[in-house]
Amino acid sequence: MAKTMKVAIVDDEKDMRQSIGQWLALSGFDTEVFASAEDALKGVGPDYPGIVVTDIRMPGMDGMQLLKKLKGVDSSLPVIMITGHGDVPMAVEAMRIGAFDFLEKPFNPDRMTELAKKATNARRLALDNRALRRELSDGSALMKKLIGSSPAMERLKEDILDLGQADGHVLIEGETGTGKTLVAHALHAVGARASKKFVIVSCGAYSEEALTTRLFGPAGEDDPIPAIEEARGGTLVLEDIETLSTQTQARLLTAINDQGTPAETRIVAICNLQDEGKTCESQMRPDVYYRLAALRIVVPPLRQRGEDILTLFTRLGEQYADEYGCEPPEVTAQEAAQLLQAPWPGNVRQLINVAERAVLQNRRGTGSIASLLMADTEEARPAMTTEGKPLKEFVEAFERMLIDNTMRRHKGSIVSVMEELQLPRRTLNEKMAKYGLQRADYL
Repeated sequence: MAKTMKVAIVDDEKDMRQSIGQWLALSGFDTEVFASAEDALKGVGPDYPGIVVTDIRMPGMDGMQLLKKLKGVDSSLPVIMITGHGDVPMAVEAMRIGAFDFLEKPFNPDRMTELAKKATNARRLALDNRALRRELSDGSALMKKLIGSSPAMERLKEDILDLGQADGHVLIEGETGTGKTLVAHALHAVGARASKKFVIVSCGAYSEEALTTRLFGPAGEDDPIPAIEEARGGTLVLEDIETLSTQTQARLLTAINDQGTPAETRIVAICNLQDEGKTCESQMRPDVYYRLAALRIVVPPLRQRGEDILTLFTRLGEQYADEYGCEPPEVTAQEAAQLLQAPWPGNVRQLINVAERAVLQNRRGTGSIASLLMADTEEARPAMTTEGKPLKEFVEAFERMLIDNTMRRHKGSIVSVMEELQLPRRTLNEKMAKYGLQRADYL
């Protein structure tokens, strides 16, 4: 359920602010009242979880001055102005400055509720987007999203941390669904440009003409700022770089050369080429390819990540179980082996789909993980890799998953885990150390 948004009501007339407050409270809002603009400024700061409703004519600081102050505190804060009969021109000026809307006295209370709902919805969206931007600029938070401790993932994390500190352009390659865009976000977030712009352009989603305009301009009145300008000083991510025409590649090369060294804007190119016998290098002009591939990251496919598959499946299962209000599916040793052996052509994206369907099946009490893996193959049989894996690898992966799941279920209670798994404390401690599991992570 969405959190109730606040409404700050500012009016020097006690009866007016109380009546507005009571009406909006009955409409489901969390209201607070202020007798002056000065008091309101003390209570309404950046990231205020709601909106402001203020009278225009007040002694001391009036509503127009308050509006300007509030916009200086938080430019996206919605402010609804209440005007007297002769104040409509002033209200129009307030709209120009950035007011959300205005109401002329005497106003219909239902109209007040309607405007407050629109304003709080806009505020909620703005705060959600702001929180997402902060999350995407938090390098440590993003690195935690790169779940897994397999050698392939440890190398990937090291590459991100190393190349994030460098300043050259980067080419990210890997199969569909491996998380290349997440890697691009992480590269930006752990580097010196973390506080600067991060712009993504999906080159394959535009026609040739539209892409040229999106990247380089000129932009019309209704067009966004050209991406090269929008990302200036920060990072420009070009997804599906292999789809660029020769002409667009030439324009891009010119833009890169014009920046000089070090580059004013860092370009992170993502290649999604899957065709047999073709590579990103073969599809691009050599001069463009080698400029973009000065630094290179290859994101490993899921089938090469070993026990990470079980870790990811467990975490995803818990998330979907929480979302659907049911228990996550129990994974048997046989199912764990099948998850480890599956070729995962869709990689993490495919695993996400399988985990969600497994939770839904478990809620109904039907089906199995094996049946889901069957459904994901054209020949309707369990999908197994042709690469043999030693039995020891399956046993260790399943053992780690079992201890991890049990620790999570018992919230880090060592005694409870020892009892359920029938392990002495020393053995459990040794296995947790072997698999990199720490009790503090489960408390």
